[in-house]
Amino acid sequence: MAKKVALVTGAGSGIGRAAAVALATEGYSVGALGRSADELEEVAGQIESSGKEAIALVADISDEQQMRDAVEELIGRFGRLDVVVANAGINGVWAPIDDLTLDEWEQTISINLTGTFLTIRHSVPHLKSSGGGSIIVVSSINGTRTFTTPGATAYAATKAGQVAMVQQLALELARHNIRINAVCPGEIDTNIDANTALRSEEETAIPVIWPEGQVPITGGKPGRSEDVASVIAFLASDAARHITGSPVWVDGGQGPLR
Repeated sequence: MAKKVALVTGAGSGIGRAAAVALATEGYSVGALGRSADELEEVAGQIESSGKEAIALVADISDEQQMRDAVEELIGRFGRLDVVVANAGINGVWAPIDDLTLDEWEQTISINLTGTFLTIRHSVPHLKSSGGGSIIVVSSINGTRTFTTPGATAYAATKAGQVAMVQQLALELARHNIRINAVCPGEIDTNIDANTALRSEEETAIPVIWPEGQVPITGGKPGRSEDVASVIAFLASDAARHITGSPVWVDGGQGPLR
């Protein structure tokens, strides 16, 4: 059999980087996709230094032509596609609904939701050609299990939309032997806060005193990117062959607490 191939978006850092490394460890050749060439080359170099194969793919997931070209470049290099991790996204602007601008709303929708659509849209034909595969969408507990993040209306809407997309596509893609699932992380030690703009929090925050520590299973500490990557690797594998259309919350108990 040809070596299996995985595409990971947002692979330059955080969960995407951990997922790319985890899948390479499982024997996949990896297409590491993102917007920062330097970060992607570093990840690809790390994977190659362990004796595995990787390619850096620079693309904006919200740009259809760039995504089409990136997927074609991946296929040109490795000849097939078996696993897709649609991870790339932003927090965007968190603000009161009457303060959130249309441009801010559309940026979050474009990257998180349209970007997920384009990633899947241009990957599915190649998964079909490979005889099936697995798609893992990285959503969040926000919009799927918790609704208490101040001003996160646009973000929560995209994360809920991703889970709806997963559940809708599970039946459509099953006949092609393609599974699709979502992982919904809670607080994880990534740098996603770098693309978060929080405005007028006092107008939207709920005046509640939470128990000490947000993540019960770790004594309040955030989870690690590797904690999410391990679940992604499982959902990509044949061990998850009977799982599709399912959200999996990786939050250390944070969701039920909130």
